Amino acid sequence: MLVTEKAGRLFLVTQDGNKQQIGGVPKVEYSGQNGLLDVAISPHFDRDHSIYLTYSEPGPNGSSLALARAQLSGTENHLTLGNLHVIWRQMPKGHGGQPGGIVAFSPDGKHLFLTSGDRMRPETAQDPDQALGKVLRLNLDGTTPNDNPMASQGGVRAQTWTTGHRNPYGLAFAPDGKLWLDEMGPMGGDELNLLKPGRNYGWPVVSNGDNYDGTPIPRHDTHPEFEPPVLYWTPVIAPAGLTFYTGKLFPDWKGSAFIGSLRSQALVRVVIDANGNAREADRWDMGQRIRDVALAPDGALWLIEDAGKARLIRLTPKR
Repeated sequence: MLVTEKAGRLFLVTQDGNKQQIGGVPKVEYSGQNGLLDVAISPHFDRDHSIYLTYSEPGPNGSSLALARAQLSGTENHLTLGNLHVIWRQMPKGHGGQPGGIVAFSPDGKHLFLTSGDRMRPETAQDPDQALGKVLRLNLDGTTPNDNPMASQGGVRAQTWTTGHRNPYGLAFAPDGKLWLDEMGPMGGDELNLLKPGRNYGWPVVSNGDNYDGTPIPRHDTHPEFEPPVLYWTPVIAPAGLTFYTGKLFPDWKGSAFIGSLRSQALVRVVIDANGNAREADRWDMGQRIRDVALAPDGALWLIEDAGKARLIRLTPKR
């Protein structure tokens, strides 16, 4: 497995727990929620040896979300990233957390989807010319697909798939090919959203939570022009990584969404029916903040904690 640490380290980790640090990782701005974020393996890794990294790229006026592609190369005892290029970056740079930075590849392996948070500047999520509070759809080389919803408008608009997001930390395709996103609300109103191209999900105009100072935010049902969440949580769970189960070890869970939870320190299972309705089916107390969840080829679920001495945990059925 490839595992990132926010301070700017990347490791190759075996299932026995042995880990080897990989060289060539770009410098990151590490503070608060910012740092080295997601790592994603190219859908064509067997021939291009490419991986993708997202991170907070430092600069003289703050940081910005960057997406880089590199080739993983070297020997068994000395691995490094070569030919690293930033293929997309959010500009201008600035300050604030909530970077997003989660990558998902389309089922056909032709496109890349990237979440970009609002960096604690809520108004940017409704600005079509700023790549904040958006989900972007790119070609694998970072260029803009010509069939995006606003492809003819150029710039950020051309790259935008959906808009009006706050703090999106989970992005995954379901077995039926639909794209789902989870994101943190403010004081209440964490969301699970079914992403539809060109749609606006309303932040910060609407939310099912309120501002941290207690002032209310209009609810989704007061603005039908915005896409409402399929499921939301109040009190919040602080949703993070998202995956859909398609393995064989837990046959009763096939098709379920699994979400790592930071605030409630849990692993959450969500069931989505044939009509697109979602409900929380299980919540397991893990005793630590769960930053990400992934499905292994053998059907096991892997979790990584978010703590000073975070653990990588393999989940299999009781025997």
